[in-house]
Amino acid sequence: MADYRLVLTSSAEKELRDLPVSLIARIAPRIENLAVNPRPPGCKKLKGGDKEWRIRVGDYRVVYTIDDARTLVEVMRIRHRSAVYKR
Repeated sequence: MADYRLVLTSSAEKELRDLPVSLIARIAPRIENLAVNPRPPGCKKLKGGDKEWRIRVGDYRVVYTIDDARTLVEVMRIRHRSAVYKR
């Protein structure tokens, strides 16, 4: 299985940068792991989303899309669970 290319949208990068350092230390390795396994245990495909998946990291959610044809994982949002699904 080939590794996937991992891309963060500019808004996801900003959301990650604005988090406390202790949270970044927990979330960053989980995001990096998506390049190796884009569908890790505990991930969930979101209903109504456009091929969107999510992983949980404590009270935070990482929402991303998977493009198997291009071997690409694009992280869209990194937010607290109370705000991540609001558009």
